Amino acid sequence: MTDRDADLDAILITRHLEYSLPYRALFSGAAIPDLRTHLLNALAELLARLHIRGFFWGDCSLSNALFRRDAGALSAYLVDAETGELHGQLSDGQRAYDLDIAQANIVGELLDVDAEVGLPPGLDPDETGQEIVERYTALWHELTREETFGPDERFKLDERLHSLNDLGFDVEEIQLEATPNGYRLRLEPHVVEPGHHRHRLLRLTGLDAQENQARRMLNDIARFREALERREKRTVPEAVAASQWRQEVFEPTVAAVPEELWAALPAAEVFHQVLEHRWFLSEKAGKDVGIDKAVRSYVEGELPSRPAERVVIETGDSE
Repeated sequence: MTDRDADLDAILITRHLEYSLPYRALFSGAAIPDLRTHLLNALAELLARLHIRGFFWGDCSLSNALFRRDAGALSAYLVDAETGELHGQLSDGQRAYDLDIAQANIVGELLDVDAEVGLPPGLDPDETGQEIVERYTALWHELTREETFGPDERFKLDERLHSLNDLGFDVEEIQLEATPNGYRLRLEPHVVEPGHHRHRLLRLTGLDAQENQARRMLNDIARFREALERREKRTVPEAVAASQWRQEVFEPTVAAVPEELWAALPAAEVFHQVLEHRWFLSEKAGKDVGIDKAVRSYVEGELPSRPAERVVIETGDSE
């Protein structure tokens, strides 16, 4: 750093968030059904996402967030990070303090709105402030809880990964620790960006798939890698596990589809549906049935009834 650099003021560059609304506009503008629930869900999820990344907000409030409509619900975005601090990982005390600040700020802001324009029926400021704590706590528990299952209950790992995906989180590291009652599952969730799964799957395997297909396939790669490491009792690099997964799991699954059924669905979707079918069979049986049985059952009982979605354009001589 030069002397001149030291004299320069720091600046913050932000991006304009189109179609976003301050929270007061949500109360005074067009009515949003069950506004209280949507506000709480959006803010609790935003705070959890920030905490997963190690970001301490320091002034979480409705005023310091903007909201966008999202298919009948709301998505929340941080717009004031002046008090924020970025850490490698937040302690429970830091998260609790951030949550206390959020609760106090929300109660005060809703009291202000009530005095100015009134609140919707049933929206009590104190109860709402308490509920943001409850919703955040429930979400954080789902993201970070440990879970124990038996050696033949590996389908429960799929359930947990699917649940986190539905919440908008991904998992890169799966840790299984042996216990007298089975295996204890620990996950490291993190926030994902749009297109993340497609790019990551392509980089690891060379397979091109849609976003949700890619996410499911990456989950299966993580599961395959965990089993491989336990079997070989050593750490296996992700790229090595992904390559082996393609050769031992994906390719044989796709190859099991008879030629006359190739037009039914693209390969990535077939594989995704096989995984769904495996989970269904495992849940019904109360144990993991394995990929081979799931493939046979799917090809024989499910795939033949699928209408062909591939359009083949035949070319001929034009006159």
